[in-house]
Amino acid sequence: MTLFKLRRAKQATAAGSAPTGAAWRRALSGLFSRTQLDDAFWDELEEALIIADVGVPATVSLLNAVRETARQDGLRSPADVRRILRLKMAETLDRAALDGSTLPENARVALIVVGVNGSGKTTTIAKLARAAAQDGRRVLLAAADTFRAGAIEQLRTWANRLGVDLVAHGAGADPGAVAFDAVAAARARKADLVIVDTAGRLHTRHNLMQELKKVRSVVEREAADFERRVVLVIDGTTGQNGLAQARAFTEVVSCDGVILTKLDGTARGGVVLAIAAELKLPVWFVGTGESAEDLAEFDTGAFVDTLLPEASHS
Repeated sequence: MTLFKLRRAKQATAAGSAPTGAAWRRALSGLFSRTQLDDAFWDELEEALIIADVGVPATVSLLNAVRETARQDGLRSPADVRRILRLKMAETLDRAALDGSTLPENARVALIVVGVNGSGKTTTIAKLARAAAQDGRRVLLAAADTFRAGAIEQLRTWANRLGVDLVAHGAGADPGAVAFDAVAAARARKADLVIVDTAGRLHTRHNLMQELKKVRSVVEREAADFERRVVLVIDGTTGQNGLAQARAFTEVVSCDGVILTKLDGTARGGVVLAIAAELKLPVWFVGTGESAEDLAEFDTGAFVDTLLPEASHS
């Protein structure tokens, strides 16, 4: 799926999701060692998943699927439920990956990056640019976050450090015009990857979200010879607020995937399941640290193993 080479997905996802895995093991401690598969067990499992930031709708959907499988297979022990829950978690994540768009290989890509202030969006753009450049891609960055002068300079600093092209206008310029010029420049300079930064707007600000919609329209119209994608950067520490962000941004610009940042410092990574279950958005990458190389492709198996290991590994 990846456009370029990144750190080994399995090890990086496991390491990055370790805090979430520890929280899950604390929350589920003792549940699966019980002998009775009774109403109390199901109630406590539901409560534990909700507390783990899977959220109510996703938890209900997940447990309904688990209970139905348990009924059909005649399962009678919590230990059996553990196995089925692991399976259904993986299915939820894999189904989102199948239903959602991917970041195509061997194609020119125009990638719009959206997300709220503080999510790690600009640093994530730098990580993507670095990985692509190291893989021999020609990268161009577009500083379409014109609402904040500091954002333009921050992206300029990264472009200079990484040795990649940058298209930028002044603070307060039309973001759509920046996107327009960036696509034209990318075509002229034969860039493989155009990454468009956008304002770290609050997802509750209607007028700013409409500006973002305009940027998407410009890229769709002008970059017809590129594969066009929108990726949402979510701070993993925000928990269910991350789901609210994903819902709002997807409604406005039809996001194709998610990059989850700060996964290595949070116990709230259960929101990944909520986003996959409700919005069918796949997690493309995870940020696993502050360094420029700390980005990895998301690995479903490693994530599930870390959150809910097989019984012999718990």
